[in-house]
Amino acid sequence: MTSNILYLLLLFVGTLVLLTLQKPLFLLWYAELASEAEVAELWGVVSHGLSLDATMAGYICAIPILLTLLCLWLPSVWWHRLQRVWCYTAAVIVAVTFSVNLGLYEFWGFPLDGSVFQYLATPKEAMASVTVGQFCIQSLVAVVYGALLIVMYNAVLKIFKVQVAGRWGRKVVYTLLLLLIAGVDFLAIRGGTTTAVANVSKAYFSDKTILNHAAVNPTFSLLSSISDGENLDRYNYFSTEQCAAQMATIMAENDAEPTENLLSQSRPNIVLILAESFGRTTTDCTVGGQVVAPNLQRLKGEGVWFENMIASSFRTDRGVLATLSGFCSQPTMSIMKEPQRASHLPSIARSLRREGYRTSYIHGGDLNFTNMASYLYATGFDKLVAYKDLHFDAPTSKWGYADDVLADYFTGHIKEQSEQSAPYFAVWQTLSSHEPFDVPTAVFEDKMLSSMHFADSCIGRVVESLRQSEEWDNTLIIIVADHAYPYPYGISASAVERHRIPMLWLGGALKRQKRVDSYCSQSDFAATLLAQLGIAHNDFLLSRDIFAPNPHKFGYYTFNNGFGVVDTTGSTIYDCTTESVILEGSAEQEQIGKTMLQSTYNIIKQL
Repeated sequence: MTSNILYLLLLFVGTLVLLTLQKPLFLLWYAELASEAEVAELWGVVSHGLSLDATMAGYICAIPILLTLLCLWLPSVWWHRLQRVWCYTAAVIVAVTFSVNLGLYEFWGFPLDGSVFQYLATPKEAMASVTVGQFCIQSLVAVVYGALLIVMYNAVLKIFKVQVAGRWGRKVVYTLLLLLIAGVDFLAIRGGTTTAVANVSKAYFSDKTILNHAAVNPTFSLLSSISDGENLDRYNYFSTEQCAAQMATIMAENDAEPTENLLSQSRPNIVLILAESFGRTTTDCTVGGQVVAPNLQRLKGEGVWFENMIASSFRTDRGVLATLSGFCSQPTMSIMKEPQRASHLPSIARSLRREGYRTSYIHGGDLNFTNMASYLYATGFDKLVAYKDLHFDAPTSKWGYADDVLADYFTGHIKEQSEQSAPYFAVWQTLSSHEPFDVPTAVFEDKMLSSMHFADSCIGRVVESLRQSEEWDNTLIIIVADHAYPYPYGISASAVERHRIPMLWLGGALKRQKRVDSYCSQSDFAATLLAQLGIAHNDFLLSRDIFAPNPHKFGYYTFNNGFGVVDTTGSTIYDCTTESVILEGSAEQEQIGKTMLQSTYNIIKQL
């Protein structure tokens, strides 16, 4: 049985080595595209892609582990043959996906995903675009690489031995050992012990797209995109023409009346603080005479306060994307988890970078979570700083470094940015006000409320530090939540109050203080900010300038397979599962919600 343990070990290592070999082969194939990369970055392709390669090696070894375990208790001559069949099958799948990815990347510009099956539905048309030479070359690559895998598997399979009847005690010991190996293999499949499970974003590390794509394991990319599939035609309430016409009316901005300008300069430095879970039901709360978010309550009298801002969703990945890309959230899917689609979204960072801004994103946690890193790199951020890049002598929570540590780091980062001549767009995503709410101070008996108070104090510290700096007059600070929190406990996931969030603009770059009472959506922030800067926002199809004259002033949000629309007349909440109205406001609100939802998916299908 010891030989079989060695067999499983060598099977995993051999598979991992040959999967890793795909990286330098890909870079050689596309040497011209990767020519500007430095040696350290080329090594980064291998090192950062290793996690997904280990995940795929774990998947491939899962069946051999199971067969070896069965072999221990059910001796049969078939076990060796089954091992061989599985290994050969895996070799063919891996070789074909590697070869196809190598060939298609030139035309697609992103790693292999499930969209390839759309072309297999019409093989004649698909092959019409492929020359005989291309087909032969890619077939040769698949054969050679597949043969390399099979040669390795044949060598390793010679170690495997079919077991004969033995002592029960010995069988039990080896069974426990195999279960331990299975547990380690599961960790490889999962992608480690961190909160972020294996996803394409784990391979992303550079602002050079070609290097990120080279690091991605194409077989994993294909399988993950298939498992994350979504029916994009499920919300068709109107004809294409009717939906487009209604959407044009909803999004219309009166160009004859210019947007109210709130800024004292055209290109201020911009600091965006994305406050984790800052819902209005918590930040406006007072317990025993003590305010949960005293800094936010104090500061909102100094800047531009948006009284009726509605969060796009209830999850960070969707809220971040709604804020930065002005893209409405979906009821049952997350575009951020589909890097190929998310990379085509417009974004504030990309628009600002075209105007000469330097862009950065700071987070004390894991930016690989929900593919966030790939989205941020693809949509215009020059620099990402996350938990893996930080080495503080400070305790960490489940999610990463606490906000007090990151507040000081972020303040220092802003001061460094201020020393440069070009303006900057710096984002800090907080995390302490996230479950399990582990913070150093316990102001309230409720851990959640204490964490909100703690995060608020850290945000206040950053604002006051910037106020004392020389750059205050040139800086616009924006505080907005990524989403709200279900408080009071038991509040319905569909309720309007569940989705109300704060948004506050501060800084010396503002002309005056103002309270904005119009209902608006989180996705409207992108168009509103760009309009204030005099930057076109036509490509933000689901984002509206809050200050532009428009008869339709409303907040729109989605929850699990449903949506809500709220304005000064009331609210409508719609359940898409039962196709029924939960809370009836007006027929116009229901039409707006259905139009927004259908338009969101129409755009997704085109990404």
